[in-house]
Amino acid sequence: MMQRTDEYYMHTALIEAKKALENEDVPIGTIIVKDGKIIARAYNQVEKMNDPLAHSEILAIKKAVKKIGYKHLLDCQIYTTLEPCPMCAGAIVLARIKRLVYAANDPKSGAVNSILNITNNPSLNHQVEVKSGVLADESSELLKSFFKYLRNQV
Repeated sequence: MMQRTDEYYMHTALIEAKKALENEDVPIGTIIVKDGKIIARAYNQVEKMNDPLAHSEILAIKKAVKKIGYKHLLDCQIYTTLEPCPMCAGAIVLARIKRLVYAANDPKSGAVNSILNITNNPSLNHQVEVKSGVLADESSELLKSFFKYLRNQV
């Protein structure tokens, strides 16, 4: 099987992010990969579901757990288009995901590098390998254009 790159998987996450735009949700997309195969994909659905917990990472983790039939996503990688918030970073740790790859930093609520570091907190019982900045410009552009659109709606 051909070896896929982080950029390949992040492109797939960006496709998911664009689906959120249809519901005027913040365009964030997430995929989960195990053994080179995408086992879950999701996009932000906070507005669509009227649910503050319907972040793309949470939805993707739930799908992946259902798919593999176990609460821990050992040997899985999660790709998401924005640095996870505290809730999502905590869920990534609790799901025991091995590796997190994200695109853009979130200086307001990022809980991996920006305001907190939940994914590599030595007090927690699991740490996550992290790679950031993969297709960050594409993700940032999508987010900026979305928020510009929202501001113009007011």
